[in-house]
Amino acid sequence: MIHLNELMNRSDGWGRAMGREVFQKLLAHVESQPDQTTFRISLKGVKRADVSFCSESIVELARRFRASKGFCLVDVATSDLEENIDAAARRVEQPLMIWDGQKARFLGLPVSPGNQAALAFVLERPQARAAEFAQACGITIANASSKMKALWSAGFLMRRESAADSGGTEFVYQRIA
Repeated sequence: MIHLNELMNRSDGWGRAMGREVFQKLLAHVESQPDQTTFRISLKGVKRADVSFCSESIVELARRFRASKGFCLVDVATSDLEENIDAAARRVEQPLMIWDGQKARFLGLPVSPGNQAALAFVLERPQARAAEFAQACGITIANASSKMKALWSAGFLMRRESAADSGGTEFVYQRIA
């Protein structure tokens, strides 16, 4: 767990300069753990942060590692803080997941209507394969695979390679939590 307020050394995050300083600390933490693919960022103790700070720190980190590492926000205390993170993420079309321990919701880039069912399917379980989604929804595996790949490349999901039952390679998709 990354505690953002410890990297900030205060409870308020203001401006691009401070955001860039905190980004460097976040980056150092992530790079020091190359085998870890999912990180939770706790905003506990963060009272306020403006859009510029959020853009240069949290959102830039998620954008930089999109499709290779996932970042999940927890302990978002106020709706004002959430709105500022959302505004920063929307500006660069970067989805960011907030996890409350039981369900996920996204800030930033909205999921396309055509991919909402695929995202919901993956979020309901620890991991999912395109073949499972195709069977559950009565669509082709190619269509299911295309939807999941789009969600992964946009930054909504993580994926890893796995051996398919047929002997080939298939991707296993996971929520970022």
